[in-house]
Amino acid sequence: MPVHVAILRRVKVGQELAFEQAIEEFFSLASSAPGSLGAQLIRPLPGSDPQLYGILRTFTDEQAKDQFYASSDFAAWEVRLTPFVEGPGERKPLHGLEAWFRGPATPPPRWKMALVSWSGVWPTVFTVSWLLGAYLKGLPMFWAVGINTFFVVLLLTWVVMPRLTRWFAPWLHRHKKGPNSSD
Repeated sequence: MPVHVAILRRVKVGQELAFEQAIEEFFSLASSAPGSLGAQLIRPLPGSDPQLYGILRTFTDEQAKDQFYASSDFAAWEVRLTPFVEGPGERKPLHGLEAWFRGPATPPPRWKMALVSWSGVWPTVFTVSWLLGAYLKGLPMFWAVGINTFFVVLLLTWVVMPRLTRWFAPWLHRHKKGPNSSD
């Protein structure tokens, strides 16, 4: 399973363009690192903190991620980035729901993510409800739904959605090629 990492960087006022240029250069360099599956810069959204940038990185596995962050290329880039940012970046791994649709390509359209999610949620909820229904019958609805959804979320996170996103990856990440495309 690929490993996804989210990084937050606070960019100094007036250094936004220099930061963006530096990060694009680094993405080009880092794309050839062993186990690197891609990176994406997320610029601040209108109305949000204009100095807070996000970076999403994807690696083939934990070992590739650890090697990348221990590399001399990454250390040199951190030094080069120092004039443009305030303090060190905040890095956290992405797991479960937040990483389902993260891949080396740009994120798929929301309607595709919704359709794949629904195709996983519906049968999972049905199956768990059917299997646990008799055992949860005497419980208050609040607790029965809570237990039911607990098992649904576990199955979706570790079994159903990783498989669905892998199976549907070619369709999810296929983008329009022209005016006659059906996507």
